[in-house]
Amino acid sequence: MRARLVAVALMSLLAAGCGTPNDPVEERWQSRTASSSCGEVRLKQGEQMQKQAVREITCLQRALKNGEGAELKVTRPTVEGDPIREYYRLTPHGRLELYTDSTDDQYSAEKWSFAECYTPEWWAELSCDPHPTPTADTSTTRPPTATG
Repeated sequence: MRARLVAVALMSLLAAGCGTPNDPVEERWQSRTASSSCGEVRLKQGEQMQKQAVREITCLQRALKNGEGAELKVTRPTVEGDPIREYYRLTPHGRLELYTDSTDDQYSAEKWSFAECYTPEWWAELSCDPHPTPTADTSTTRPPTATG
């Protein structure tokens, strides 16, 4: 009986630490209101997103044109082969957010990062208007930034 109580207590302690992100960027991603999915792309070493994800990029462009939100997940390997996951999130207001999960890249800071831009010109990179139009949401009135 005592061994069973110890096992239950240990499992409770382990479960308390699981599933709770401690990275503020990851928390922001996890707590977002999800948008329509444009799918997922897995790039191999040397592959370029603009060539391998034509359908997915078109989906994001269509959402931008229609004033809708959309998301795309892209996984690409580092030079060493570690996976980097990028989440492109287009808001209904035309802002492109890029969440990057580098937690499995042993040669990085192994954390999440965030960048945003306005008037996205191309989806394979953050290429934005250097002077975004101000909006009511002051957290979205700055040019591309990276945090993390």
